[in-house]
Amino acid sequence: MRRIVLLLLMAASLTAIAQKPANFKGRMVNDEYQVYINIDFYRQRIVVPGQEILGQLAGYLGDECDGRKWLFTEAKVETDAKATIAVINDYGSEDLTATLTVNPDGTYTLRQEKGSVLKIARNRKWVKLPKSLVFHR
Repeated sequence: MRRIVLLLLMAASLTAIAQKPANFKGRMVNDEYQVYINIDFYRQRIVVPGQEILGQLAGYLGDECDGRKWLFTEAKVETDAKATIAVINDYGSEDLTATLTVNPDGTYTLRQEKGSVLKIARNRKWVKLPKSLVFHR
C-alpha cells in the first residue's frame, strides 16, 4: 500500500513540474523598432552570436538592422508573469535594470526601471528606445 501511495505522489509531483509555464524562454520581437529578445531565464545558457567570449547569459536584446546587442547578464524570475533583469551594452559601458512582464494577451512588456537608457543605431545616429516596449512571439 505504501508503494502505491509513494508512486502516486511521485507521479503527481512530476506532472506538476511539467505543467509549469515556460514564459521566460524563447525569442520575441517588436516590429515597430525592429528589435528582438532571445532569452532563457531558467537555465541562463544563451550564447550571444559573435560574442561567444562572454560565455553563457540569460539572454540579449538584438537589433534587426545592426549587430550591437544589449546583454541580459542576470535574470531573476519573480513570478510566472514577471522577471527582473540586469542589462549591459556589449561594450560594458552602460547598464540598467529592467523588468519583463507577461501580459494577459500573451505579449511581453520590457520596462526600463533604472540606470542607462536602451539605444539602437539608425541612420548613423543613436535612437533612444521608449521606457516600455511590447514584444510578441
